[in-house]
Amino acid sequence: MRETTVAVVQMQPKLYEVGDNLIRMTEFIEKICLEQRVDLIVFPELITTGYECGLRFTDLAEKVPGHTVNLMAQRAAEFNTHVVFGMALKEKVESIVYDAAILVGPDGEVIGDYRKVHPRGEERLAFRPGFRYPVLETSFGAVGLMLGWDMAFPEVARSLALDGAELLCLCANWERPHTEEWNAFALARAFENSVFIAAANRIGEEPSYTFFGQSMIVGPRGEVYSSIDEETEGYALARIDLDEVRRMREEYQLFQLRQPTTYRAIVRKY
Repeated sequence: MRETTVAVVQMQPKLYEVGDNLIRMTEFIEKICLEQRVDLIVFPELITTGYECGLRFTDLAEKVPGHTVNLMAQRAAEFNTHVVFGMALKEKVESIVYDAAILVGPDGEVIGDYRKVHPRGEERLAFRPGFRYPVLETSFGAVGLMLGWDMAFPEVARSLALDGAELLCLCANWERPHTEEWNAFALARAFENSVFIAAANRIGEEPSYTFFGQSMIVGPRGEVYSSIDEETEGYALARIDLDEVRRMREEYQLFQLRQPTTYRAIVRKY
């Protein structure tokens, strides 16, 4: 058995207040890790800044490595765990900004990052879309990262799973009234790829949106291991066995029985 303990944090960030949000994230990491041994903690999308920052994302975005990433890496090392969190990331060209998820490890190093491929609505005005789906190797298994609206596209989870991901970490800002879609997509993406999903969704209100939480950890049979039903800050935690991924894939043969030559329409430009 390859047992791994995963936690998803449900939190309300303060808009524009990076310092306050980092303090709250640190408090969650400390609380979770002092209560039990945890291998991975997942925070929501854009958790360091809030969602409706508009043009201010250019000023709030940070490089990797940078202050935010370095601080989270220090906390991961301090508590001997992995941490995934969402932030606005900028490259050497200051005006190029991505909606990103970062994975840091217990050695205090950045394992990798992912830039959101499917920005939605006004996100497209602030962020440049990414173009690849990296699978990141950790001490407990292979991890894929997704952000928010990515979960609505089955190709994202399938691409990561085909490249070996056993656990998908979803950092999200899903808003009302899309609760039914959130739950349906999370269970479907897990079951159709025989993969675990750790989905962290934020709560709280901003000028145009209300976010509903319902963070959860889902298994490869589409079963919910742990969840937060209330729209409150907190975390859900589950002990999972990553060997269940291999057993499910052998049982259902979802990958082995694929017929890729018949799927040309999937990659046709709409």
